[in-house]
Amino acid sequence: MNIAVIGGGAAGFFSAITVKENFPDYHVTIFEKSNKLLSKVKISGGGRCNVTNGCTSIKELSEAYPRGSKKLKKAFRIFSTQHTMQWFESRGVPLVTQPDNCVFPVSQDSQSIIDCFLEEARKSGIKIQKGAGIKAIKPENGQLTLTFSDDHKPPRTFDKVIVATGGSPKRKGLEWLEALGHKIADPVPSLFTFNMPHERVTRLMGIVVENTQVSIQGTKLRSNGPLLITHWGMSGPAILKLSAFGARLLSEMDYNFKVQVNWVDEKNFETVRQSLERIVQSDPNKLLANVRPYYLPERLWLHLLEKCALPEKKKWNELGKKGINKLVTILTNDEYAVKGKTTFKEEFVTCGGISLESIDFNTMQSKECSNLYFAGELLDIDGITGGYNFQAAWTTAFIAGKLN
Repeated sequence: MNIAVIGGGAAGFFSAITVKENFPDYHVTIFEKSNKLLSKVKISGGGRCNVTNGCTSIKELSEAYPRGSKKLKKAFRIFSTQHTMQWFESRGVPLVTQPDNCVFPVSQDSQSIIDCFLEEARKSGIKIQKGAGIKAIKPENGQLTLTFSDDHKPPRTFDKVIVATGGSPKRKGLEWLEALGHKIADPVPSLFTFNMPHERVTRLMGIVVENTQVSIQGTKLRSNGPLLITHWGMSGPAILKLSAFGARLLSEMDYNFKVQVNWVDEKNFETVRQSLERIVQSDPNKLLANVRPYYLPERLWLHLLEKCALPEKKKWNELGKKGINKLVTILTNDEYAVKGKTTFKEEFVTCGGISLESIDFNTMQSKECSNLYFAGELLDIDGITGGYNFQAAWTTAFIAGKLN
């Protein structure tokens, strides 16, 4: 049996290696359109490769996926985060789980993952062809013929094909698969940061606030976690999570909206008020600048005082009821205008792709074309930041690699 895997990235290599483990006698070829293999693995996690997440609860794990969570819940029973960790460690790549549950190679270098894949492929006898983009798949007599983008390359026929080309930022990149009858969910960016070109908060670039709650004004979108202030606006897990769950809606809003920030991760306004009143009681003669509630970073606290038009040299006992109200509001419901987004092009994650309606998720086989399988981010599946997108790639590639 001749098997083609289209895509030399994470899902492509994982599915090809799985095929060879299940069927050692099959001939497997990976076709990669560029001249680089595993390029997204190389740069992911700042070059460290966040291979998975340490979450062991399948229910919790599946909740990290704005799209595909229901289908993945079942799939994770077949290949979970624990399976991923065992897979790499049994092949000589020790892993470490950070306090935030992100899992990295002990080497803290994505090259460890790349070397593992290349060595497994070499040992298995998997052939790799770079500079081999595919422009069409044609079913013929129970087999599949691949036509290459380079017209000088003759078409090649395979018994089964796994498509693992990664996410496409534009629908045009999926038309060759739509031509086979697959439904396409329009791709839009997911996991992006918020641009705030007219907000003075960008002066505070580099500040991280560990516990925040963020929401999009006029919607039900909200998330919590660390928030990073950047020179262009806001980033960090809280913002990235919000962008993932709001990917479609924020695209419809043309990335023009208001974000509300609760800097102290406390929903109860009265609790915040009482906290401030305790400062008035304990440090009445101290200056506002010198006593920071909730241990907020100094530059952020001074920025919030400025926004409230409260002088830094005012004493806490001079605040009065009106001043306390201003601080409660700014701490729990600060507001910033977002105009645009920033995505890291090499690491883009898309919401959209091959609709899950077109896939038998038990096998990852196409419902529209026999002997054609899908794996990875090409599917309309995406997760929040923290190793979840790689986990979806490993799981779908493992199932596809069974060729059921």
